[in-house]
Amino acid sequence: MEIVPQTGVGKRVCIVGASGKLGRYMVQHALDRGYEVVGVCREKSVPKLDDYASRITVHGGNTNDREVIARAVEGCDAVLAVLVPWGVHDYSSGTAKAVMDYAEPEARLVFSCGWHITRDGEDRYSWRIKAALALARILKVTRLVDIQDQYRATDAIFASDTRWTVVRGCDLEEGPGEGLPVWSRHVGDPVLESNLVRRTDFARFMVEAIDDDALIREAPAIVGCRSASALANAN
Repeated sequence: MEIVPQTGVGKRVCIVGASGKLGRYMVQHALDRGYEVVGVCREKSVPKLDDYASRITVHGGNTNDREVIARAVEGCDAVLAVLVPWGVHDYSSGTAKAVMDYAEPEARLVFSCGWHITRDGEDRYSWRIKAALALARILKVTRLVDIQDQYRATDAIFASDTRWTVVRGCDLEEGPGEGLPVWSRHVGDPVLESNLVRRTDFARFMVEAIDDDALIREAPAIVGCRSASALANAN
């Protein structure tokens, strides 16, 4: 069995969006590494964390609720936040701004989003990704999704002087962990061509980014380390 380094002993991490599929994996990875875990999720989703009830502290409320975030991130060495484009009420950007405003000054901030986010405009997207983005923009009329709000969120993060990382994930699948994903600065790099990563490995990358200073102010686009493109382009 893999020995998990206890890098989190004596440290506290807040996971914003802890009740989601990615969030629950992050909770487990953080606990495995010895972190004290504080979770934030919507009130109706708190029962999804019942398996961890005796091991973590949970704050129920919308993740863009500034008062909830302020309480949850107090004293935390790191904050991991899932940016989701729900609704038309600045959910992603509200979450990101609240985290940046209330996190401890030297806290590591690690945000998750999809490949569609670009930092410098140098990413090259397939027609499938472009079509999915076009559909997402159309869905704004349903008031269920606002993809532009994720752009507003990450633009604010990129412009900040916090110790941030924005992890950009590709298509996700379930299954046992394969190892730490590989990454590139730009979508379109051959190493990313497979466009697939295990959800648990995405979560692992988020947690391990806390201690990886090389990822500070980077926006890594990740792919599974055992994917065909990663293996074909291994150094």
